[in-house]
Amino acid sequence: MDMYLTLLIFSPLVGIILLACMRNSEMKIVKVIGMMSTLLPLGLTMALYALYVGGTPLREFAVQKEWIKFGDFPFLQGRPFAIEYELGISGLSLAMLLLTSLLALLAAIRSFSIQEGARGYYILFLLLEVGMLGVFAAENLLLFFIFFEITLIPMFFLIGKWGGFNSEKAAYQFLIYNGVGSAILLIVFTVLFAKIGTTNFGLLQHALSTTEVLDATTRYGLLISLIVAFGVKLPIFPLHRWMVSVHVEAPIGVVMLHAGVLLKIGAYGLVRMGAGLFPEEFTQLAPMLAILGVVNLLYGAYLALIQTNFRKMLAYSSISHMGIVLIGMGAVNDIGMQGAIFQVVSHGLIAAFLFFLVGMMEENVKTMDITRLGGLASSMPILSGFLLTGAMASLGLPGMSGFVSEFMAFTGLFSSKPIIAAIGTLGIILTAAYLLRATLGVTFGERGTYPEVKELPIMQYVPVMILLVCIIGIGVFPSVLASLVQPTIEAIMLGIGG
Repeated sequence: MDMYLTLLIFSPLVGIILLACMRNSEMKIVKVIGMMSTLLPLGLTMALYALYVGGTPLREFAVQKEWIKFGDFPFLQGRPFAIEYELGISGLSLAMLLLTSLLALLAAIRSFSIQEGARGYYILFLLLEVGMLGVFAAENLLLFFIFFEITLIPMFFLIGKWGGFNSEKAAYQFLIYNGVGSAILLIVFTVLFAKIGTTNFGLLQHALSTTEVLDATTRYGLLISLIVAFGVKLPIFPLHRWMVSVHVEAPIGVVMLHAGVLLKIGAYGLVRMGAGLFPEEFTQLAPMLAILGVVNLLYGAYLALIQTNFRKMLAYSSISHMGIVLIGMGAVNDIGMQGAIFQVVSHGLIAAFLFFLVGMMEENVKTMDITRLGGLASSMPILSGFLLTGAMASLGLPGMSGFVSEFMAFTGLFSSKPIIAAIGTLGIILTAAYLLRATLGVTFGERGTYPEVKELPIMQYVPVMILLVCIIGIGVFPSVLASLVQPTIEAIMLGIGG
């Protein structure tokens, strides 16, 4: 079992090696290999989940190997001052691995529309998947940081080379903002390693809870730095500008992974490291997180309401929905934290669902201008039906995953900070307004000025159906996800004192 997680994380390298041996001219084979290579990590993740459901404890999959040791120095007073190769998973990590591997497969299918340089595209795509899988399985700060950085390199090239008209500008914005976030993250990790002598999550948590190795000012400084670093990734207003450009300019397959997984690394980091390592300070700063969440929710919803570009509308919608994650965290109670984690998974599925449909529209209609997209239901009724379904899921229709996450996050906040929660509910009204305005205008509005289009074969909607099954499944049977993440939530709340 000790090699299982290593095989899972690095399994996309098989596809990278195969693609490196191919020629660019073999376009169809390259795309098939690129897509098939995502099946291996998905199969391994599904098998891991099946073993967990069958009763195998997740701790049996943990890996701990000697890696880097700096020596036994007398002034360390018994501290290890070593970095080991450590992998491990919790219920939250497993949920994120399942989300990542599923969306990687569907994004690879959506990437069949790439017409030039498919070999290079899929090599970078699979390298990106390695980074994403590694982030959620890393058990120490250095490994987390390495995998986090691995995601930045392929994303930069995927955006810059295969994106839209302003793709290079979007790529550099992505690199600069996330590079600054990474630098702040590295400083935090370095301080913790220098002061405590280990990068292991468990040992750090124990040391920070039982010793006075850090004074109160340093603790607050490190936590605020983590909030800023992961706030860039989430993103938190006003650190969001780069994300809108990426959603508008990047290839649709890349946007699916960016909106569905990469933004969630910010939320995962805040839960795992913010609340996990600094529980008392996190509780004190919770009102600030709740207020930032409401600002995100209202600001993103208002700007989404006035957009005329469908991609840009969905970009601001993502900013708004990430506000619900912050609202759940800011509640600092069991149901609020559960709502935040549910929103992470739910929005990942719904965002990928909507962007997959946007990719199909873009290919056939050749425009994302909402004012030119009216009357699509008459020529593409199935796509229009799915688009309306995605809008319903995003605005929180009961029976879908969005309702469960929003209900829990706001219930948690109402129980602890009712005034902030009451203001935040205005965001739900705005969400319904911008989603219904855009989707009803596109599907049933006056016929737009786009070329004549025909309905696509039903087989092209299979990935959309898979995502819809997951969205409805979580909405109808939320206990499936709740049972997976509840142990993580209980551990966090125990540290916080909830």
